[in-house]
Amino acid sequence: MRVALGQFNAVVGDMAGNARKMREIYARAVRADVDLLAFPELAVCGYPPEDLLHKRHFLTDCSLTLEKFAADCPDKTIVVGFAESDRGGNYNSAAVLQGARVSRTYRKALLPNYGVFDEQRYFRPGADPLVLEVGGLKVAVTICFDIWDIEWLGNFLKDAGRIQMILNISASPFHTGKLTRREDTINKCAKQFGCAVAYCNLVGGQDELIFDGRSMFADSTGSIVAKAKAFDEDLIIADVVGADDDTVQVKPHQPAAVQPASLLDEIYQALVLGTRDYTHKNGFRKVLLGLSGGIDSAVTAAIAAEALGAENVVGVTMPSKFNSPETISDAEKLAENLDIEFHTIPIAPVLGPFHEALQTVEGWNSDGLAFENLQARIRGCILMSLSNQFGTLVLTTGNKSETAVGYTTLYGDTAGGFAVIKDVPKTAVYALAEHINKMAGRPVIPVDVITRPPSAELRPDQKDSDSLPDYDLLDRILKGYVEEDKSVAQLTGQGLPKDVVDKVVRMVDRNEYKRRLSPPGIRITPKAFGKDRRLPITNQYSHSKDLA
Repeated sequence: MRVALGQFNAVVGDMAGNARKMREIYARAVRADVDLLAFPELAVCGYPPEDLLHKRHFLTDCSLTLEKFAADCPDKTIVVGFAESDRGGNYNSAAVLQGARVSRTYRKALLPNYGVFDEQRYFRPGADPLVLEVGGLKVAVTICFDIWDIEWLGNFLKDAGRIQMILNISASPFHTGKLTRREDTINKCAKQFGCAVAYCNLVGGQDELIFDGRSMFADSTGSIVAKAKAFDEDLIIADVVGADDDTVQVKPHQPAAVQPASLLDEIYQALVLGTRDYTHKNGFRKVLLGLSGGIDSAVTAAIAAEALGAENVVGVTMPSKFNSPETISDAEKLAENLDIEFHTIPIAPVLGPFHEALQTVEGWNSDGLAFENLQARIRGCILMSLSNQFGTLVLTTGNKSETAVGYTTLYGDTAGGFAVIKDVPKTAVYALAEHINKMAGRPVIPVDVITRPPSAELRPDQKDSDSLPDYDLLDRILKGYVEEDKSVAQLTGQGLPKDVVDKVVRMVDRNEYKRRLSPPGIRITPKAFGKDRRLPITNQYSHSKDLA
């Protein structure tokens, strides 16, 4: 049996566009004489459609698109994900297309409801397995999470008899470490059932989520024998052959796709894809960002230039009297290195009258945090005004470490439409800068930007270390508290200093409101702010308090 897996970049709601891409892939599969072609989970409508699933006309359009696609592609067996509705409710389903029509349907039985997944909000679970016979082999159809519980799957398929291949269509979002877990799951599944596994995953960016593709085939020993491209569309084809000894072999039809060279390269590619897709899928061509001469804006600008082309990136530096000549120079040097459009708009002419106007209120002065934040807000206003005038998307440049502890200014450096490195810890930002320079073979990001102590430059001689712990320590605490949900006691039990842990935890807890008012950003860790981590703003629970 010849099997093709068509991973493509679906757009939520663009059913005609998604169907057009699938027809193009189908034509290639026909030329390759495949027996079975699979597309990802909810490929017809895109994943995740969220509350669009509450709209009856959305579900109707999904079914009509599926029926037309089936009529257009009559010559092969196709399995494609779609949102199904009947009087019993809505289902996350896989349609089997044969002879220009929907011949059978499988409904996803295990519905994940944790982290970024809300499937029990929208779907009812299916109850019946579906086993096809294609090309002389028996194929069990599953959807994403169905294969992640091997014991459950064994019970679910216990009456299906001998299965030669499990087909899994998926929309599995990326985070660091996810590929290893995914491959382990496929390996266990193949070994448990003594069959091949064909896994077809979605690719592309959808708001905060990145789908990394990397569809794959495993043989009955659990060995991954073919893997599609990472963070790009691809079609992989393999022959699945049952042997006399009940083993199942998989013979790929193309050379192995090049994969990311390292974990850092994987993160970089995810950020590039996420930036490109969020920009283009939301109708923007160009982006705009403030260049401070610091590491965060430099990395963000480099990612944007790679994602969209240098000609579609605009950098603006907005110096004040507190900015050093070195950072002003580095902002300009970065723009030259990236070959992006660059503007200098000093904020002193705006800051002075603003300050004078505020002095009419008794108690206002230039000595404290409010005056520092006023500078950031003026910069945010400039960027958003340029965005409004020229139709460009403003990229914010805050990293996860700063976002976590609220080291940001509302309506200042949080002003914008998309936060590229929102889920990237500060220590990883430095590593990405080195990676960008290594890939370029030259210091695209000036060396001084990487080695200079970080500063917001909102007062004389300001350093991040005046307000925050060393970033290595801060990121260790944040990983434990935010991503692993550890308590203060657990963190200090690991040898982390209690006074610093207490301070960081308080900062994280009291800045939830800032994160709610900040733009979405690309998820690259197992637990990102937003869809993953949802805490009440009004919240007086403290890990540090003694119980009464």
